[in-house]
Amino acid sequence: MALTLASAAFRAGGEIPRRYTCEGDDVSPPLAWSGIPPGTTSLALIVDDPDAPDPKHPKVDWVHWVLYNIPPGTDGLPDAVRPGALPPGTRAGRNGWLRTGYGGPCPPIGRHRYFHRLYALDTVLPDLGEPDQAALERAMQGHVLAHAELIGTYQKSGRA
Repeated sequence: MALTLASAAFRAGGEIPRRYTCEGDDVSPPLAWSGIPPGTTSLALIVDDPDAPDPKHPKVDWVHWVLYNIPPGTDGLPDAVRPGALPPGTRAGRNGWLRTGYGGPCPPIGRHRYFHRLYALDTVLPDLGEPDQAALERAMQGHVLAHAELIGTYQKSGRA
């Protein structure tokens, strides 16, 4: 069985509801996964926007959420999960706003894609502090057993 990642809030390739964006409550969407491969000792989650600032001329991957050392017995994250309610042992990294936690879609122009990537790792990572996406990806090198991806889109109201 392959590792899968889904959300009850939006379908793959569909629009992320306003609730989960800067125009709404700016809370994290519910995520669910299955198919954790044997030998997995931790999970990592990265949510980013490769279309920033403009989908026609992207210049940077804007990072919305970084989590690591999620216990492999976990089957998802609830709607609007707060830092204190993350599964025990889960660590948070820095997002594009240079803080930990979830930051919702807030594209300055056009419709952007938001990649939710879940990684099954064969190790529990050491304490990396609050790593950014690049630091977490470096730490995961050679330890990824499987990964799954869920893409959602968002465009601000009234923005072309």
